[in-house]
Amino acid sequence: MIKFRIRSNRWQQLHPGVYATFTGIPGRGAWLWAALLAAGPGGVLSYQTAAELHGISDKPTSPIHVTVPAQRHLVAVSGVCLHRSGRAVEAVEQRSYPPRTRVEETVLDLTQTARTFDDVCGWVTRAIARELTDETRLNAAMSVRRRLRWRTDLGELIAAAAGGDHSVLEFRYHRDVERAHGLPESARQVPFTTPGGRRGRRDRVYEPFGVVIELDGRLAHQPEDQWRDKTRDNAAAADGKHSLRYGWPQVKWQPCETAAEVARVLRRRGWSGRPRPCSPGCPVQRDLPG
Repeated sequence: MIKFRIRSNRWQQLHPGVYATFTGIPGRGAWLWAALLAAGPGGVLSYQTAAELHGISDKPTSPIHVTVPAQRHLVAVSGVCLHRSGRAVEAVEQRSYPPRTRVEETVLDLTQTARTFDDVCGWVTRAIARELTDETRLNAAMSVRRRLRWRTDLGELIAAAAGGDHSVLEFRYHRDVERAHGLPESARQVPFTTPGGRRGRRDRVYEPFGVVIELDGRLAHQPEDQWRDKTRDNAAAADGKHSLRYGWPQVKWQPCETAAEVARVLRRRGWSGRPRPCSPGCPVQRDLPG
């Protein structure tokens, strides 16, 4: 019967032993279920695929990632990346359909395969900024893992993201520009309202000195983005604040120069402190007024 229905195109084989009992192109959901069925008992969607379903990532990825219990014997499945874990059962999100790893487990799994620190930071900050998890649940998930790459960095990242660092760029500004050079602590994600009634948030505000820092992680700027940037800067000026805007080059590759510029503006607006060099060749105190 199965052979006849496949030959007559009433059914279609997605994986060995897994059939779609309909005609037409299978949707994303059909392929996810097919991957789980092909992986066998105890399989759960994980890594990038679980991130897709939880809303941590914004688009489907290939291959589909499935984690199975460690004692299972793995058989290669086309288009499916199989993982083994001794915690596959404990990591599954209850009442999820199709079954997937919990948000916290998904984030930690992704950090373990990340190539760079920025990738690690991106997974953590995105999950917390989108209110998919929180500091308590992530720390609890970390505590039950005996082996964990980036453990110290992850603890710092989670605390920073919970405190308001909503992107990799924001975390780098806090760590490499502000804290590394002894600048005063700024308020994060401060709400504001434009004269036209539009609400938004400013990335960093040095409230006592009326200085606003906007961090722009976009690599390309559309005309509407540029207009929104100007609107935010103009709103800051209307409130009597001095607005500075930085992107990836200034924060990642020129943190010392950026810190020096921020320090000069803060001192002109009443900060009595002085920045400190982060290294022997740091130019942060150069050209500062006495």
